[in-house]
Amino acid sequence: MSRAHSHLRASLFLAAVSPCGATTRTAARRELSARPAPLKPGMEYQTNASYLEQVKSQQGDPQTKLEAMKLYLARSGLQVEDLDRLNIIHITGTKGKGSTCAFTERILRSYGLKTGFFSSPHLVQVRERIRINGQPISPELFTKHFWHLYHRLEETKDSKSCVSMPAYFRFLTLMAFHVFLQEKVDLAVVEVGIGGAYDCTNIIRKPVVCGVSSLGIDHTSLLGDTVEKIAWQKGGIFKHGVPAFTVPQHDGPLAVLKERAEQISCPLYLCPPLEALEEGGPPLALGLEGEHQRSNAALALQLARCWLQQKEHPGIRELKASRPSLLQQPPLAPVFQPPSHMRLGLRDTEWPGRAQVLRHGYLTWYLDGAHTSSSMQACVRWFRQALLREERQSSGPEVRVLLFNSTGDRDPTALLKLLQPCQFDYAVFCPNLTEVSSKGNADQQNFTVTLDQVMLRCLEHQQLWNHLDEKQASPDLWSATSPEPGGPASLRLAPCPPHTHSTSSLVFSCILNALQWITQGRDPVFQPPSPPRGLLAHPVAGSGASALREAAAIHVLVTGSLHLVGGVLKLLEPSLSQ
Repeated sequence: MSRAHSHLRASLFLAAVSPCGATTRTAARRELSARPAPLKPGMEYQTNASYLEQVKSQQGDPQTKLEAMKLYLARSGLQVEDLDRLNIIHITGTKGKGSTCAFTERILRSYGLKTGFFSSPHLVQVRERIRINGQPISPELFTKHFWHLYHRLEETKDSKSCVSMPAYFRFLTLMAFHVFLQEKVDLAVVEVGIGGAYDCTNIIRKPVVCGVSSLGIDHTSLLGDTVEKIAWQKGGIFKHGVPAFTVPQHDGPLAVLKERAEQISCPLYLCPPLEALEEGGPPLALGLEGEHQRSNAALALQLARCWLQQKEHPGIRELKASRPSLLQQPPLAPVFQPPSHMRLGLRDTEWPGRAQVLRHGYLTWYLDGAHTSSSMQACVRWFRQALLREERQSSGPEVRVLLFNSTGDRDPTALLKLLQPCQFDYAVFCPNLTEVSSKGNADQQNFTVTLDQVMLRCLEHQQLWNHLDEKQASPDLWSATSPEPGGPASLRLAPCPPHTHSTSSLVFSCILNALQWITQGRDPVFQPPSPPRGLLAHPVAGSGASALREAAAIHVLVTGSLHLVGGVLKLLEPSLSQ
């Protein structure tokens, strides 16, 4: 059995079914000069970082890799034609694609349909990636389908090839297709992993409808260094004759999407703003906070309505698109008043880790996995609006804390610069490690980096923050940022006075220690063992601890990485690990 082969089996299986806190033997191959990170196999393939590094290191034609995915599908016992039975809604984008998927799935579930939902990454447990009727599949169902697929691929491997198993994300994609077919879902909402054209989900040949959420710069080493190049990749999910919808984009990427659609005779429509669908009726309530979610909700309504119309659902009549206001734009999707089922779906949508608020006694946690400049801009806008509501309700001293980490090839300077005007009292940096010990959840581990590497990254973040803090944020920082094209005016970040607030910064070796310091035992849910003796040794940690213990309210923004948010959620919401 090859090493990669055994690691895949261990990482997927243990991550799905192992109890929290189970221990394993020390992995001899880890090379850490400090205390080891959690050692149970699991997150080795969990982060997109490992998948990205694998893709970047491999040479060859991307189309050939897509054909290889079809071969894996055939070896697993399915053909691409079998996927047509899943009535798929295929969604891509740079930001908001996960939220759009969540809205779309919940809307259609409100019609009594049995839904499948494949997304990435997971926050706490790998089973979150494959959902039936909005719920992660059970450990028993995961185990059943894992071993069925694993043995099937083993039995059909080529004796001449040393690679019998697909990479982690491909394996889970195959597994999701098997689960959805076996569970006989009425439809499957499938989120693209990275890009679109060459993403392994793009073996789908006949989706019912496709969607493209807001585009921006991300994964430049794979997708290109301009929004236009990224738009070309995203438009790769368009299919001949299959309706597609997108939200307002900048002229360049929108022109690319339009051209991609025209090349293959894909009818592409531009979503009108949510305000247009609210005219003549009550406002639409959204289950996800943040003004930026209105764009995602508008796209989800069009996708859900198109799916219902294509499937001739009772009460959904055909509507005609409007002519574009500009010749170079796609036609506008129909304006309609969402019926009660759609309203309920939007209201009841849940999507953890995205503009999520947890109120735990004196502490209020604001969780958002923003990791691009544009998504961080939306996150900060949401956070500042939420603070205005919260601070009206409290009296006495308040403390604002930032908990931040950033991974991969993203630019931490740009993200931290956007966060400066929030006027945090403390900026805390830590790696995406729940604990620095031999215990922990297998889903929260990463064997692709050493503790030294991730700690150096955190120290770099601290230095960047301190440098920005010394310079003090310019009042032009907000007004100079480009708003979302066609988006609501409230997304335009208003100028703020010169930033004169000084922030103290600290670095901790894991999320657990960071939360122990931030909470000071005052969180009624998070009650860990006593912190290490040296936790308050640093002067800033000692003085900050006093301020945190005396504060009437503590506001904590956790952002920069979905994996950081997942690690925090694991500790703050223990039920998610069950």
